[in-house]
Amino acid sequence: MDLTPYRRGSGLARLQDEMDDLFGRFFGHHALAAPDRGAYWPPLEVAEGQESITVKAELPGMQADDINISVQGNTLSITGEKKEQAEEQREGYYRSERRYGSFRRDMVLPGDVDADKVTAAYRDGILTVSLPKTEQAKAKTVKVE
Repeated sequence: MDLTPYRRGSGLARLQDEMDDLFGRFFGHHALAAPDRGAYWPPLEVAEGQESITVKAELPGMQADDINISVQGNTLSITGEKKEQAEEQREGYYRSERRYGSFRRDMVLPGDVDADKVTAAYRDGILTVSLPKTEQAKAKTVKVE
């Protein structure tokens, strides 16, 4: 029996997609965020190819050291802490703002991946995670004779 909580086409998956859309419309299209509360939920882009699954996450203003990635079974977890600080000082005026917030995105992958070969790169605010598929998860072409 498959107890995977988020499976493409399942009722729970559709409910999660609808909730994501609802919160996306409420908080904005680029990220689910409540800046005054420090909450942050980075948007993800997922592409599945023949050999691997690629996940991209928008994490502007972060440092690579503040991002953690783990793969357990067929679940990818991206966690981190976003820290922002702004300070402005002029004659007779001083402004200092600090925002901190942690986030966690868990995503059930559409296939099995080789956790030992997962790679990640962070550049220009975009995290790119490459998850090579296991041999069993790769699509097979069968010649009809």
